[in-house]
Amino acid sequence: EGGFPKAETLKRIKELKGCSIDWLLTGEGEPFPEQQTQAAHDTLGNPVNTEDFVYVPRYAIEAAAGHGSLVANEKPMFTMAFRKDWINSMISPEVSGLSVISVKGDSMEGVLNDGDTILVQQMNHIRRDGLYVLRINDNLLVKRLQLMPGNVVNVISANEAYPS
Repeated sequence: EGGFPKAETLKRIKELKGCSIDWLLTGEGEPFPEQQTQAAHDTLGNPVNTEDFVYVPRYAIEAAAGHGSLVANEKPMFTMAFRKDWINSMISPEVSGLSVISVKGDSMEGVLNDGDTILVQQMNHIRRDGLYVLRINDNLLVKRLQLMPGNVVNVISANEAYPS
């Protein structure tokens, strides 16, 4: 009554459940150490280290390539994995403020098409010419921005049916 289990009992629990005898006796360590390291594999079946990835939230939000799309306080649907080395080569060194969203509309047709999925990094400034998702009030628009002399920014659609 109220004592430690017998060695045979601990051994039987280990055999049946696969848990650590040390954990059963002391409560220290991991109860199932073999299950702590789950191997991840790429699509070719090669092992990968999950620490080599950045996990970016995927939102059910659309950046309009045409007319604006209302954005509420969205919660991510899930996360998407991107290799850290690729992320670091593509965007600025501070890997923060990343999200994955969809494109809606045809104003950027040929560059970004309706339904495309895009990776976005939040920032409050324009670093250089390129594609940007603009937040105007509660609307998101995806456009090409061109920096001009005199602090002028051209907002350009790829589809000629939409004026700059």
